[in-house]
Amino acid sequence: MAAHAELVCIPEDRLAAELPHADALLVWEFGTEALPGAWPEHGGPRWVHTASAGVDRLMFPALRDSDAILTNSRGVFEQPIAEYVAGQIIALAKDFAGTYDRQRDHVWRHRVTQRVWGTRAVVLGGGPIGRAVVRTLRALGIETDLVGRTRREGDPEVGTVHAFDELDGLLARADWVVCAAPLTEQTQDLFDAATFARMKRGARFVNVGRGPMVVEKDLLAALEEGQLGGAALDVFREEPLPADNPLWDAPNLLVSPHMSADTDTWLDDLAEVFADNFTRWRAGHPLRNVVDKELGYVPVADAPQAAAEEGSR
Repeated sequence: MAAHAELVCIPEDRLAAELPHADALLVWEFGTEALPGAWPEHGGPRWVHTASAGVDRLMFPALRDSDAILTNSRGVFEQPIAEYVAGQIIALAKDFAGTYDRQRDHVWRHRVTQRVWGTRAVVLGGGPIGRAVVRTLRALGIETDLVGRTRREGDPEVGTVHAFDELDGLLARADWVVCAAPLTEQTQDLFDAATFARMKRGARFVNVGRGPMVVEKDLLAALEEGQLGGAALDVFREEPLPADNPLWDAPNLLVSPHMSADTDTWLDDLAEVFADNFTRWRAGHPLRNVVDKELGYVPVADAPQAAAEEGSR
């Protein structure tokens, strides 16, 4: 790649000075908040690629309204996140946290746990991440419904995709509720007290989408009151999660530091996706994973369109 372009690593404090001269921008630190204030009024990159699936942090007006092509790293995160979700569901069902606590205290106490086979899950987010979660949970014998933007019958991957307005009815019968959707105006603060109240009492909740989709004080109350039987969160409104945040001590809550997609090969995988798109871009060929900046995710042209709703990393 270095033979075909001048590669410059730009720290945040030099973005404003360097961006007007850049043809392309790789946003490797996908959590940066510096880009909106540094985006040039005139000129600037013709192509922006982010090392993430979610693009909500890049949906600021100047970039969204520009002619710059925006691409993401879809294809890297789906299966690792699906494995994380499956792992958390098994951990909650088998009470691994309780086992670790008793081991630490040298306490031998027999107890029964839950079987996941034959339970029911609903996954919000009809994109590649949500679909990978559905495939993985079904392999565990969990009856899993997928919710996208619009309803479709006969989807070749998952069968029926339920519409967003069907979510409430599905929540009432789900043992597991998984959020793997992008952050949009529709999903902001979606999981609040009213939504948790519509869930089956004792259901468990897993969020691998975005933190602002959950009203955290309402989640905490639902856990404390027993409306939720447990939860696992990989994303939060504020990251890193402050040490004094009450979620750390919430009952039956598993907290992880936004790592559900990060495996021992993910950096190489991210570089490979970018390098492939760079080769296409230099040759004038269509790029992979082009984000529709109005929708905020990558539409799928050939597969069912609502499957494009990206989850997050």
